[in-house]
Amino acid sequence: MSLIDLLFGRKNKTAAVARDRLQIIIAQERAKEQAPDYLPTLQKELLEVLSKYVHVSLEDIRISQEKQNGLDVLELNITLPEQKKAEEA
Repeated sequence: MSLIDLLFGRKNKTAAVARDRLQIIIAQERAKEQAPDYLPTLQKELLEVLSKYVHVSLEDIRISQEKQNGLDVLELNITLPEQKKAEEA
């Protein structure tokens, strides 16, 4: 934005703002499409196995997949009940 625009109060055109918002939405949708479709199933199966040994909920299991240096990285974080108690104290 130039100094003249600041002085005279010109605003961004609605079309430009809409275009920027649409680009953000498209980028988010592409990121969702690239995520592997097996992650929700993997999360449910992990919950079934873990529930045999400890009491965990689906919210305690976080799975993410990303690319780092050309490699696919699958990250799994499980918050166990003992950890919850220690964090709360």
